[in-house]
Formats: sequence, C-alpha cells, structure tokens
Amino acid sequence: MLSLLSTASHAAAPQASSSSEADKQQVSYNALADILQDDKSRADLITHLREAAKPAANGTQKPATKAPEEKSEQLSLIDNLVNTSQHYISRIVEKVQKLKRTIDSGPQRAFNMERFFHALTYFLLTILVTFALFHLIRLLVRPLYKRLGRWGHDARLKEAHWYQLPASIFSAFVIDIGILLLTVAAGNLFTQYVNGNSVLIARQQVLFLSAFAIIEFFKAVLRLIFAPNFDYLRPFPLSDQTARYWNTRLAWVSGLIGYGLMVVVPIVATQVNYQTAAIVNFVVMLALTLYASWLIMYNRRNIHHEFNLLAERSMAFFSIILRALGHIWHILAISYFMVLFFLSQFDFAGSLTFMMAATLKSLVVIGLGAVISGLLSRWILKRITLPDDVNRRYPLLQKRINSYIPGGLKILRVLVVLAVTLSLLDAWRIFNLSQWFLTETGAEVVGGLMHILFILFFAIVSWTLLASIIEHRLALELGSGNRPSARERTLLTLFRNVLAIVICTITIMIMLSQIGLNIAPLLAGAGALGLAISFGAQTLVKDVITGIFIQFENGMNTGEYVTVMGISGTVERMTIRSIGLRDIYGVYHIVPYSSITTLSNYEREFGVYRANYSVSREEDIDQVNSILTEAVEALKQDEAIKGSLIGEPIYQGVVALGDQSFTVRVLIRTKALEQWNVQYALDRLVKIHFQKAGITMPKQAMRVYTEGEGDGRNGGDGALKSPGETF
Repeated sequence: MLSLLSTASHAAAPQASSSSEADKQQVSYNALADILQDDKSRADLITHLREAAKPAANGTQKPATKAPEEKSEQLSLIDNLVNTSQHYISRIVEKVQKLKRTIDSGPQRAFNMERFFHALTYFLLTILVTFALFHLIRLLVRPLYKRLGRWGHDARLKEAHWYQLPASIFSAFVIDIGILLLTVAAGNLFTQYVNGNSVLIARQQVLFLSAFAIIEFFKAVLRLIFAPNFDYLRPFPLSDQTARYWNTRLAWVSGLIGYGLMVVVPIVATQVNYQTAAIVNFVVMLALTLYASWLIMYNRRNIHHEFNLLAERSMAFFSIILRALGHIWHILAISYFMVLFFLSQFDFAGSLTFMMAATLKSLVVIGLGAVISGLLSRWILKRITLPDDVNRRYPLLQKRINSYIPGGLKILRVLVVLAVTLSLLDAWRIFNLSQWFLTETGAEVVGGLMHILFILFFAIVSWTLLASIIEHRLALELGSGNRPSARERTLLTLFRNVLAIVICTITIMIMLSQIGLNIAPLLAGAGALGLAISFGAQTLVKDVITGIFIQFENGMNTGEYVTVMGISGTVERMTIRSIGLRDIYGVYHIVPYSSITTLSNYEREFGVYRANYSVSREEDIDQVNSILTEAVEALKQDEAIKGSLIGEPIYQGVVALGDQSFTVRVLIRTKALEQWNVQYALDRLVKIHFQKAGITMPKQAMRVYTEGEGDGRNGGDGALKSPGETF
C-alpha cells in the first residue's frame, strides 16, 4: 500500500515542482482519489490502516523492528598491525600540529636585558644556596655513611646476620632521600623571602627546586646502585673505577637533561619566546642524545664483558637473562635516549617527568621481580627430607614431593617474569595493565589462568594422596609385619596405573575447557575413535577382558610360579593386556591374556609330592614299606623340612609291578612351592635307608652279540656273555 502511495507521489512530482503549494495539495488529492477509485488499492489501504490502528487500540506501541546487527568482522594480524600503526602515526601527526600551534600562539616578548639579569641574580643565588646546603648536610652525615659501610662490610664477611647488608644499603638510600627533602624544604623557605618581590622570579625559583628534587632523587637512585664512595654499600660486584665512571657520567647526563628541559627551556620560553625555547630544546637534547649514544657504544664491549662475568656468578635462570641482556643492552639504552629526545620535542618538562617516573617504576619492578625470582630459584634447588618412618610407610612420597615442588616453583617463576614484563609495558604506557584487568578479555585470561593452576594443584594433590595410600598398602606393615596378599598387590598396582590415566585425562579435558576449547566434539570423536579401534583391535580387547576375568577369579598374581602356554616361570609383571614370566633360565616371556587357554598355578593353598620308588622284584614288599615308613618319619623329624609338611603322609603301597621290579608310592602334602624341597630331602633319606637295609634297585639284563652272529661262522650264537649275566 505504501508503495502505491509512493508511486502516486512520484508520478505527481514533476507537476508539483512547477506549481504553488495549492497545486501540490491538489495533485496529492488527485492521487489519493485515484487510489480510492481502484477496488484493490482501496482494500489494501483499509487493511493497512486497520493493522496500524491495532497497537494504538491496545495502548501499546509496536516496537520498531531492529535492524540486524552487523557482525564484527574478525581482523587478521596484519590488519591489526596496520590499524595500530595508523593510530600511532595519527597521534604523532596530531602532536606535531599541536606543538606548531603552541609555538605560533606563544607570547612574543621583546628581550629586556635589565629584567633578565635582575631575575638571573636571584635565580643563581637560589642555586648556590641550595647546592651549598645540600653538600654541607651530606658532609655532616658522612660519618654515618662510613658507619653503615662498616656494617655492610661485616655482613659481606659473614660476620653478621644476613639482613645487615640489605638493611645498610636501604638505610643509606633513606638518608639520601631525607637530606634531599630537608634541602628542598630549606630552599622553599629561602625563596619565600628572597625573591625580589617578584612573582615571576619566585616561580622560576620554585621551578628550579622542582627540577632539583627530581634530578637529585634520580642521582640518589644512581648512588644506591653504584655507591661510588662506599664499596661495601654496593649491591652489585662492581669495581670502584667502574662504579665511579658510570655514576659520574650518568649523573652529569641526567643533570644536564633535567635542568635543560625543566629549567632552561621554560625560562627561555617565558623570558624570550616559544620559538627560541623550541630551538634551544632541540639543540640541547640532540647534543645530549648524541653524547649518550657515543658513550654507550664506546663502552658496549666492556659492559658486555661485565654482564658475562656477572652471569657466571649467578644462578642458571639469571645467567640466561644476563647473557641475553649483555647482547642487547646498548640497543635498549640508545632507544631510551631516542625516546626521550622525541618526547621532549612535544613536551618540554612533562617528557622528563614521564621518563623518570617510568624509569623508577621499571627499576622497582625489576628489583622486586629479581628478588622474588631469586628466592624461588633458591627454593627450587632445595630438597625436602621426610622422616624415616614416613619414608618407610610411603616409599615414593618424598620423591614425588621433590619433583612437584620444583615444577610448581618454576611455573611461579615464569608467572613472575610475565608479570614483570606486563608491568614494564604498563610503566612505559605501551600497555594499560589496570584497564586491561577490567576488560572482559583480561578477566577471562586471569580467571582462566587461576582456574588452570587450581586444577593442576588439585590434580597433583589428589594423585599424590591416592598413590601414597596405595603404596602404603603395598609396603611392609611395620606394626604386624604382614604384607598384603599377592592378589591385593596386583590389583592395587593395576588400580594405581588406571588411576593415573584417569586423573591425567580428566585434568587435560578440564584445562582444555578452561582455555575456551569445546571438548564435546573431542569427547564424541574420542568415543568414535575408541569404537573404531575396538573393532580393529579385537585381540587387544580380548586381552583386556580376559585379563579382567583372570584377576576377578584370582588366577595368578605377581611373584607366583605358574605355567601358561607350556612356559613355567615366576610372574614378574601384569599389565592390562599381558603378563611377564621369568623362567628358571632367566629368560623373560611376555604372554598375552588372550593366548592363555590353560593356567597352572603352583601357589594355591598347598602342593603334593608323589614319591615313587622302584626296587628289585626279589625284595620283600613288607620290608620295603617298613623301610620307606622309617625314611618318611625321619623326614618329619628334620627341622628344616617339617615346617613345610601339611598333614600325614599317605602310603599307597605297590602301585606298579614289572618283570624285574615293583614300585611303591607315598603322597606327601606340603606348602605351596615347597614340594621340591621335600622331594630332595626325602629322596636322600630313602636312598640312605634302603642302602642300610640292603634293598637293591632293579637290575637290567643285557645281552651282547658279536658280528656275524646267526650265520654259524663263530661256532654258535657268538655270545660273549651268557644270557643270565648282567653288568
């Protein structure tokens, strides 16, 4: 319907453009009349108006249909780099334009020599009084520095507590800061009364005192690091010559840069003009940047050598960092002065304040990171020793703890390095750490990292406790001296292996879910893969199932002597799919469970020795049984053997009758695997008793024939012995 109205309006538009307002209304009326005249158009209009009236009748307003939100396009890494580069370039161009506007709009003053020298007199007097007071106070407290130096010297000689050396170094720094604060307070008091009754001079004096406070604080930090006059308060192993060299040059460079940007350039801008101040700022900073770059390159090899020497005396973790820093320190140092040079062109005094604040934050962050990392590295090298009683009950607990704790401390050390890196980026305003923590991404990253660490900690603690409980059951019970049964040892060993696999699998799955991966497809794929593997590896599945039933039936256990597949040996190992046998020759056999059709276990309850003895047929049967009984009774009296016997022997009498011998049998029940010892002892006793009683073993008759026997050439049968003779 709206399309019809729009069509009518467009059709009347050429006429309406050349007529008056009344003509426009007449054209609109005619178009509406044409629509009402058409039955279909009129019905469409009525339907549209009624639908539009429904929300109004209900007292509600039909919500406007929202346009489909455009999905944010995922930018590639190159696009992100390009956008970031364009953003920083636009900011630089904006700063350049702002600097140009500032210079052009600055006040233009004619140079007044009389006013300049009048202000210069008070300014130089303030400088003289401030520096004189500062050095006078430092000279007065010099004995205190020497006393702290002796205190630190005693700490280095190991003649005092470990905390004396850091306490003496920190105390010297605190004294430096106290002297600075006292000097600045005295300077402010001086400027209140000695300013020539000029607000401009007073402002310039305060400007100098502010620069003095910032620069001398930075020099105090340099004295904290190098300690040029008191080597015992030096935290790093530097020579006196090296410490004085760098302290002097860095102090001069920082002083010239600080007083140039914070004092000279602002005074020129107020006393002369902004254009001259910009030129002075550019010349001073360019000269100091070139001098600093030359100084860095001139000492590059020496500092690299000092870093290597320091790395040799440091722990492995710090050694790697120091050696890497030795290769790139000159690049970082030159970059530092280049950044200061460019920033100073846009903000005379604010750039130095930012650089010093960022430098101080960096030193604090690096110092704290080094202390924490050093403590963690020392703890990593230590080993925990548990009491002997605990080691006997839990044999592998100490080993596990000494493997888990160093690994956990290494993870913490990596997190410390990461935190130091992010803090350094935040100090230099490259990365806003506090704002990032408040974003959704930051909260997810930190929360996910904490969850992963908690999951790892919980998994390790759970595995350690459960494995220790299992190993406690496997170990010798100190109270009763009883060991668990072979079946229990086997099942506990298998359960420990299965438990390790389950804990590792669950931990990995939860960690993957925490980092944002959807593990549902992974679980489904693992199930499908497991089904495919089960069809393709039916023998493996059969091995596992057969092994499970063998264990439930308690068919065999580790340490037992069995016979499977015609192989007899001791069970040394049982896995989920096979057993390992060691036979009497020392050969190790691996037998899959699915290959076991018959299992013979020699260690189930008891063993039986079935003793068979054959004697000559001419011997008296009753006498033989009597002598055999005496031999068995002697066996029962043997102290080394009688503990292996179970119950009474069973005499079965004659069990075989031959042409020249008969056999008697006795059955003796023994403990499992003791039947061979009983056999060796009983055979010896039977031999002794039969020999004493004159009972002989059966003899075999032998007949010897000569060559040609049977053809008559040797005169008969040719036998050398008669058939009745024996050997």
